[in-house]
Amino acid sequence: MNAKIRVGQTGEIRFKVEAQHVIDFDGMPPVLATPRLVQFLEQAGREALKPCLSPEESSVGMDIDLQHLAPTPLGALVTCKARVILVDDRAIQFQIEATDEMEVIARGLHKRAIVNILRFAKRVQRKASKPA
Repeated sequence: MNAKIRVGQTGEIRFKVEAQHVIDFDGMPPVLATPRLVQFLEQAGREALKPCLSPEESSVGMDIDLQHLAPTPLGALVTCKARVILVDDRAIQFQIEATDEMEVIARGLHKRAIVNILRFAKRVQRKASKPA
């Protein structure tokens, strides 16, 4: 790591809800889908860690506990924030929250692990080369 990760560090991602981000089933109106929201909240966590990581490092998601509290329509602007609340060696826990222009739409906890990219890639390759 280039710098020490500290409690209180934050990351933020802003995006506009577009067609690829919404649910499309059962006659429901087009609103932000929970899996897409999780993707952006994880990215906010990555942003919080980015300044502290060396070029050989990245982070991967380990756990997420999320309450998706309110619908967000197509075209709305969403802000996703992640704040470091616990540093346990290479495991980092975040408080996460997403808001649209009107209200809090989600909140919860997220944990990421700091990994060496080369070692991680080798582990993935070993699994990918195993016969099915």
